[in-house]
Amino acid sequence: MDISQDLLISWGIKIGIALAILIIGKIVVKGIVGLTKKAMVKKKVDNAVVSFAGSIVHVILMIVVLIAAMSQVGIDTTSLVAVIGAAGLAIGLALQGSLSNFASGVLIVVLRPFKSGDFIEAGGCMGSVQEIKIFSTTLKTPDNKIVIIPNAAITGGAITNFSAEDTRRIDLVVGVSYDADIKLAKNILTEILQAESRILKDPAFTVAVSELADSSVNFVVRPWVNSADYWDVYFLLMENIKIKLDENNIGIPYPQMDVHFHKTDA
Repeated sequence: MDISQDLLISWGIKIGIALAILIIGKIVVKGIVGLTKKAMVKKKVDNAVVSFAGSIVHVILMIVVLIAAMSQVGIDTTSLVAVIGAAGLAIGLALQGSLSNFASGVLIVVLRPFKSGDFIEAGGCMGSVQEIKIFSTTLKTPDNKIVIIPNAAITGGAITNFSAEDTRRIDLVVGVSYDADIKLAKNILTEILQAESRILKDPAFTVAVSELADSSVNFVVRPWVNSADYWDVYFLLMENIKIKLDENNIGIPYPQMDVHFHKTDA
């Protein structure tokens, strides 16, 4: 057997071992990530945090496996780490946006302005939080669309968490005609709120005249409900208010324009 054959066999063995490290390492990493997620779920950690932490652990461990495989082939990992560091700096400068998203993802996980399942408005979108990833957060809109928002867009603006509190206040403005009986209108609005069982007794609701507008007398109608009942009660109140005011001949003004014609001689 000549030297070339020995060299080929040697390199073949090294490459085979490196491939084995990659394949087995990938399986082991998957198992470790799975165990990490299960442990976090067992401790009742938020699902969004579990997903984010799992992604971080997977990336770090795969880098370790890759370096181990390259070391087996004979590549100097010491110099490789230095090269990776220099390359990382260059890539970091080129991918500042991605790094910003990553840093924002870390802030979201640490500060926890929202959790999985919360209904939020952030980054110009509104929906339920499905998952927080390394670079982005996934929302599901009320009409069942999936929206993926870069994490930097979320932390770079205002975040409204509609699920943070157990109760919410419904704010309605109801305008009635100046010719209407104001006391009767107030009593009707009060009776509508009292008849709805999902409206909370504490805090008490508010029905009051808020403004004498150009063409209407405006009432503010402000009941408190459980957050889960917000939209159902909102829609029902809008319908019942219109029906009850119509039944009592209380007009709801709408924008209109009076046109006057003046006849002049030719």
